[in-house]
Amino acid sequence: MSKWGVPNANYQTIQYCFMNNNLSCIRSIRPEAENIIVYIFVAVTSVFTVFLNLLVIISILHFKQLHTPTNVLILSLAVADLIVGLILMPVQGMKLIESCWYFGEIFCSIFLLIFYVVVTASLGNLIIISVDRYIAVNDPLRYPMKVNNNRAVVSIVVNWLFSFLYSFYFLYDFLLYPERNHTCIGECILVITLENLLIDVFVCLVAPCCVIIPLYVKICFVAKRQAKHLNSVMEKKARSEKKAARTLGIVVLVYLLFWMPYYFYFLSGGHDENDTLIIKVMDWIVCMNSSMNPLIYAMFYRWFRLSAKYILTQKIFEPSSAYLNLFPEET
Repeated sequence: MSKWGVPNANYQTIQYCFMNNNLSCIRSIRPEAENIIVYIFVAVTSVFTVFLNLLVIISILHFKQLHTPTNVLILSLAVADLIVGLILMPVQGMKLIESCWYFGEIFCSIFLLIFYVVVTASLGNLIIISVDRYIAVNDPLRYPMKVNNNRAVVSIVVNWLFSFLYSFYFLYDFLLYPERNHTCIGECILVITLENLLIDVFVCLVAPCCVIIPLYVKICFVAKRQAKHLNSVMEKKARSEKKAARTLGIVVLVYLLFWMPYYFYFLSGGHDENDTLIIKVMDWIVCMNSSMNPLIYAMFYRWFRLSAKYILTQKIFEPSSAYLNLFPEET
């Protein structure tokens, strides 16, 4: 007997997500201290992600020096990361803590659609950025004629449109017949067929790697070749382009490192219906990638550190602040 007079030998009251529904899922009980720690971690990470990506967005929109095609692409990536921090991380955090889904089937469908659209758009942004960096390093003289802000905007619109159409196709059955994916009421889990999994692996992992990795390998070879033939006038420009390519290459590498465990886990075939917690952790790891990109910019881009300083010290509210110099070493 416990001190409350209740038999405690293998005794545990079963709790349901919806007590008055016979089809309700069973609610798992975790220690309160554990939930508090996870809630704090989720809240801090979400706020941190939103704050850093807002700095990137405000910087690129406000400062005239940052109105370049490459930064327009970075802006699109930051918007996707902002959506992750603002919407996906809090909801995914609640799914990580709470075993029950209380928001209904419609919001479950909307959440999964946003999730797939945003992560697919992020990947598309990285592919376009890789192409942009290859052109900039391989042909720096004609880069301004080949790439401009208007073309960058068009590529972003096409990328987001493709991401929406692909995600809608991928989630078509789930969006129309959400009840087929539920074993009980009170869960929001996408059951992926082997056919859809293979398609998603090809579209979101194999194909992008076949484009991104060769491009960055070529960038490395081109950079080494140019180092031997460039004169002093072009050397500074080439060095700047190579630095940008290296930084964005790190962004791509980190993205792939966060995504590969997700696909390797599903391709391993070792998961079953009881592994929902592992799946939630994998989804959270994918979301965490959105916190990394601004940190990479902060480490490698001086313009981001300067613009963040101007924003946090409220200098952007001063007259003509949009024309502040973020590249003092070039003057």
